[in-house]
Amino acid sequence: MMVQPLPGEPAATVDYGTERALVAADYHAGLEVALRRDGVELRSAADERRERLVRLVDRERPDRVVLLGDVANAIGEPGDEERAELDALFEALTERAPVTVAKGNHDGALGEVVAALGYEDVTVSDGPGVRIGSVGFAHGHTWPARDCIEASTLCVAHEHPQVRLEDEVGGGRAERVWLRGQLNPGAFADRFDDLDVDCGLVVFPAFNDRVGGTWVNESDGFLSPFLPAGLSGGEAYLLDGTRLGDYRRV
Repeated sequence: MMVQPLPGEPAATVDYGTERALVAADYHAGLEVALRRDGVELRSAADERRERLVRLVDRERPDRVVLLGDVANAIGEPGDEERAELDALFEALTERAPVTVAKGNHDGALGEVVAALGYEDVTVSDGPGVRIGSVGFAHGHTWPARDCIEASTLCVAHEHPQVRLEDEVGGGRAERVWLRGQLNPGAFADRFDDLDVDCGLVVFPAFNDRVGGTWVNESDGFLSPFLPAGLSGGEAYLLDGTRLGDYRRV
């Protein structure tokens, strides 16, 4: 498979041609800053987030790191604390591999931040995403570019997909999940003419475990403009690889 989730981790390796990327989504640097503004006091997990991602890069030794958007948390210009977290993240990653960011809705100023910090090995795509070899990468907050849809596989994020699991006595817990299936071209027919595609679709879980998400097994309240209609035969998988089956029936 082109997309190979790493067991127990909210990240995957993705093969594109003869090279391999390590891919993660929804990093949300500076999340704790925003939470403090809302009256929620949490110790910053910036170091732990970065170290976890860097450990995966060191272990997998990819040719490239791809971040599927919302690397930043502030929708506009990030403040000093968030900027420092982004700087530390990009410094650590670019010491190991070039970085491609599929720009998300929280990354409005990320291109300017990357340029100001001087990272030549960090590329920030436009919102519709970027295709690398036979794989498309997009955040998913807007309609993907046609060349991403015409790829063999499209990797998206934005939803922070999760399920609520209950036991026999009514106890429940939230679990992050992967969604995997086929792209339904009919959902894109009004946007693109003459689509004839055979594209796998993978919705990545959020790397940041402090963000909320879409309860994919409790409602159809998806955030993306092309979900859930754009996902055919979608199945949910826990981070440990457990197959839950049709995400709507979990």
